[in-house]
Amino acid sequence: MYFVVSGRDRPDALELRKETRAAHLAYWKDLGDQLKLAGPYLDEDGNPTGSLIIIDVPSLTAARTYAEADPYVTQGVFESVGVTEWAWAINPPEENA
Repeated sequence: MYFVVSGRDRPDALELRKETRAAHLAYWKDLGDQLKLAGPYLDEDGNPTGSLIIIDVPSLTAARTYAEADPYVTQGVFESVGVTEWAWAINPPEENA
């Protein structure tokens, strides 16, 4: 099952985001093939303002557990985080295997 993890940064979190970035990237890379895509939301100046992450895990509970342990969550970069089940409708990985 696919899930979107969508985090929005606190307005004052840019420096903390930069300091926490390596841990955040390493955390999600540890999911291996379960991590389908990830990247930051950007403002008009190209600065990150949040993150979009799509993972393939067995349940909403598992997705929430991963989201809650993200260093951007535990270190206070995100002011809000949402986890939603998602259907990959166009060009899903299964079609490209």
